[in-house]
Amino acid sequence: MSQYDYDLFTIGAGSGGVRASRIAAGFGAKVAVAEEFRVGGTCVIRGCVPKKLFVYASEFSKTFKAAKGYGWEVGETSFDWQALIANKDAEIDRLEGIYGRNLGNSYVETIYSKAIIKDKHTIHLVNEGRDVTAKYILIATGATPFMPAIDGIEHAISSNEAFDLKNLPNDIVVVGGGYIAVEFAGIFNGLGVNTHLLYRGKKILRGFDQDLQDGLMSELTLAGLDVQLMTDITKIEKLDDGLLLHLTNGETLKTDAVMYATGRVPHVLGLGLQKLGIEQGKKGEILVTAQSQTSVDNIYAVGDVTDRANLTPVAIREGNAVAETLFNNNPMAVDHSLIPTAVFSQPEIGTIGLTETEARKQYEKIDVYISNFRPMKNILAGSDSKMLMKLIVDRNSDKMLGVHIMGPDAGEMIQLIGITMRMGATKADFDATMAVHPTASEEMVTMKVPTR
Repeated sequence: MSQYDYDLFTIGAGSGGVRASRIAAGFGAKVAVAEEFRVGGTCVIRGCVPKKLFVYASEFSKTFKAAKGYGWEVGETSFDWQALIANKDAEIDRLEGIYGRNLGNSYVETIYSKAIIKDKHTIHLVNEGRDVTAKYILIATGATPFMPAIDGIEHAISSNEAFDLKNLPNDIVVVGGGYIAVEFAGIFNGLGVNTHLLYRGKKILRGFDQDLQDGLMSELTLAGLDVQLMTDITKIEKLDDGLLLHLTNGETLKTDAVMYATGRVPHVLGLGLQKLGIEQGKKGEILVTAQSQTSVDNIYAVGDVTDRANLTPVAIREGNAVAETLFNNNPMAVDHSLIPTAVFSQPEIGTIGLTETEARKQYEKIDVYISNFRPMKNILAGSDSKMLMKLIVDRNSDKMLGVHIMGPDAGEMIQLIGITMRMGATKADFDATMAVHPTASEEMVTMKVPTR
């Protein structure tokens, strides 16, 4: 009989924690997972899933407008925010139920409580007022929205609250320039809200390829968003009929609501990490080895709390690898290179590999291929929205270094492009592939002459 209550105790029932727990239990380990909010984590409850549903909802306004060019007469339309919220909630409840049942069917015990690590083998369950012990502890608590310490910040919301607003505002300011900010700006704009996007930097989507940054900036402006760069809020003042924002440029902006999307920070508060001596980085992220082991040898961490690659599929892979390493005698480490990524902005973005700036720093000579065009569907629709495709190639080896797409179904395309990149595809491989006509994606295999 084990000297511990559990072989593995997981803190956090999000994507990474659930996967690690289920796989470990499948290998015969006795596993429990503590969750203080809802099973499913950020992605399912207040992240990727509801966000994508909101994106779908917001795109119908463009579809109704485009229909006329194709011979359809669309009558008067109206939007019911409460209906969307109710349907979204029903779907999340369904998914949460599936997650819970999967844990139960895998013989993982779910404990609804905040958990604090008392020592390397002891966990205190706050809601139940008791301690349990475990041979191994896995921290999978994710991340939480960062809210700056400015006067009046209590009047602002984050993406968490945006999914459950009682009423859709007539006017909103989204603060930030990352993927969450541009996604929600597109959502609100598509739902008919007068939308402003404020970002303190020179270009939105910091860290993305420059052509994607510039391309999306043009599209947001074309869609009617008020985008103000090099601008931030110094104070939020509550009025009887809204909010008055005091800006760094000395101006003020009146609005109904302010949503901050200025990054996320690891959710580590109150876990007891300092007492244990678990090493953390500048943002509070838990520092881990390639196999997700912390500085305390029997404690591991996966997902956004480690601030490596903050994506749901990455957390799942990391959780799986921990279970394989600890309970299947199969040491595994997740390769965080060449991760295909989608941004569900409008138009959406798919990207993998190096940006042009990164490629020029790392390689002696590169060739860049760019195609910028109006998708076929937009022509009869009367839309000036354009699509961008960009290939970055190492001239010496002909190997594809980066692929960047902006336009309809970019996320779907980049998933498949990711497979070819993993296999070491060259530009010659792309050129030798027959085009599928008429599609937008055929541009990927028909760009023959370098743009630069």
